[in-house]
Amino acid sequence: MSGLVDGFGRVHRDLRISLTDKCSLRCTYCMPAEGVPWIPKQSVLTPDEIERVVRVAADEGVETVRLTGGEPLISPNLIEIVRRLAAIEGPNGQIEVAMTTNGIRLPEFIPGLEEAGLSRLNISIDTLDPDRFMELTRRDRLIDVLAGIESARRSSLRPLKLNAVVMRGINEDEVVDLVEFAIEHEAQMRFIEHMPLDIGHTWDRGEMVPREEILASLSEKFSLEPLPGRAGAPAELFSIDGGPYTVGVIASVTAPFCANCDRLRLTADGQLRNCLFAREELDLRTALRNDASDEGIRDIMRASVAAKRAGHGIGRPDFVQPERGMNAIGG
Repeated sequence: MSGLVDGFGRVHRDLRISLTDKCSLRCTYCMPAEGVPWIPKQSVLTPDEIERVVRVAADEGVETVRLTGGEPLISPNLIEIVRRLAAIEGPNGQIEVAMTTNGIRLPEFIPGLEEAGLSRLNISIDTLDPDRFMELTRRDRLIDVLAGIESARRSSLRPLKLNAVVMRGINEDEVVDLVEFAIEHEAQMRFIEHMPLDIGHTWDRGEMVPREEILASLSEKFSLEPLPGRAGAPAELFSIDGGPYTVGVIASVTAPFCANCDRLRLTADGQLRNCLFAREELDLRTALRNDASDEGIRDIMRASVAAKRAGHGIGRPDFVQPERGMNAIGG
């Protein structure tokens, strides 16, 4: 079978690309306050290298590219990268370019991103409370995130999605407020189970609010109906009070969706990962800088996909958290 198909028949059409491991926030579930071992600048892929990878991936059937970080708005080449990638066409048409961001600096970037060809946005917001935001992110930037969300609401980038990691004792009492906030801003709210992806490896399952508790809290306020057609999407969607708005739950821990996963990940330093929780990576950067042919790049992609496991294994006795934190892997 041609294209990026693994041993379980999963066809890979989505490539997540981290542009940087640096971030303007220091969320407690992701990064320590200080002492983060940053990727050396010379190891970060250039726009030429990123474009080369995506052109090969598009020929292999990848249809969507999502730009992540760290925080992608920190990348000095962001607009150029979006413009280049949005111009790439594969067998099924033009590549769709999306981005996940914390929203800080979005007001100044939105016009350029729209002009360059960005299709849609996911914005992270875990709390609407300024004190909680400061405690959670170690930065007093909630007002900037809110301004970013408002600028996205006024933009042409759709669908607009807001992401929140739900944590026990921190923000689980805000799920209804966050949904109402999302509706006010013409967005879909998506709640994410707290996953073992922090640099310090301090994840505690007891701090995670599982899918069932999230849905129970939402059901106290809203009438929820599950929506069909999820396919490979990470979020399980529910209509709110009959629609038109929806809410999503990404239950990677308690209700994993590995059987339908169609994603590959490229780190900022050019390492290809076949799973968010993979402990193995294949080196694309060295191949790119040693003048590998397109066939050579394709072979590395296919080898990564061929080695993909059936699932991430969280909860199994042999599960080991990946060495990299989420900021260095990319979302």
